[in-house]
Amino acid sequence: MEKQKVIVICGPTASGKTALSVELAKQINGEIVSADSMQIYKDMNIGTAKPTKEEMQGIKHYMMDFLSPDKRYSVADFKIEAKKAIRKIIQEGKIPIVVGGTGLYIDSLIYEIEYPEIEFDEVYRKKLEKEVQEKGLEDLYNKARKIDSKAMEKISQNDKKRILRVLEIYHVTGKTKTEQEIESRKNEPEFDYFVYAIDWERKILYDRINKRVDIMIQDGLIDEVKGILKKYDKFPTAMQGLGYKEVVEYIENKITKDEMIEKIKQETRRYAKRQLTWFRKNKQTKWLNGTNDMQNNINIILEGMSWTHEKKQ
Repeated sequence: MEKQKVIVICGPTASGKTALSVELAKQINGEIVSADSMQIYKDMNIGTAKPTKEEMQGIKHYMMDFLSPDKRYSVADFKIEAKKAIRKIIQEGKIPIVVGGTGLYIDSLIYEIEYPEIEFDEVYRKKLEKEVQEKGLEDLYNKARKIDSKAMEKISQNDKKRILRVLEIYHVTGKTKTEQEIESRKNEPEFDYFVYAIDWERKILYDRINKRVDIMIQDGLIDEVKGILKKYDKFPTAMQGLGYKEVVEYIENKITKDEMIEKIKQETRRYAKRQLTWFRKNKQTKWLNGTNDMQNNINIILEGMSWTHEKKQ
């Protein structure tokens, strides 16, 4: 039996994934499944570049704006819910388009990765958190690199959440994150994924990122963060996200406003570089040139899937 086709549009932050996917969805009767680990959170709109109603242009979006910022959400949770959304879209006779820049989320679908249920050791987690507070992240980063150097190639020295995850998995299971991922890729993917990523010349992409950060500040990112901190009793996990932790530092008078803006831009550029490295490792990814006319890129996607406009309109 022929598998159902699913389009995936990925790529670095600020590369134009939203605009391309919405225009594509309009032309092929599609609906969008978000694969962004920050856009899942409620109240976090500006800093996550969550598309507005105007930008969605009436296209239904799934896996977005449904979780409280103080809740944990795993890749396994995402995979289960995203596949439900994909099946629903197909049942309604529409085309699923998975869109986002979170490599782990994308890979969980296209490689059908199974994530074992791991009961985390709360005592060990608190011990690690205490170590971060007392010594900083560098020691734990180096410790994680000794345990699983391959996994750490994709993880930034500042990414506390993922550094602790590598250590926690090894502590609980005795296996590295990399070993677990190899074991978990034994199943055949349920759908036929056609993966496209948007690429830009590095300087142009960085200019787009810098401009986006300036717009976020103008649109009220600082007030958004203040509102979240006021609304939730405990410090939300999501506040560790890019763009949010820097604003928290500014609110706490640890850095100036100019330093905050520059730091967000710098960290976002670094993140974009890591995203590009990640998606280039996916052999099935076909790259679209960001400077192309949008319709040209849509035509490339349709040709790659052996579809025509007439067939889908």
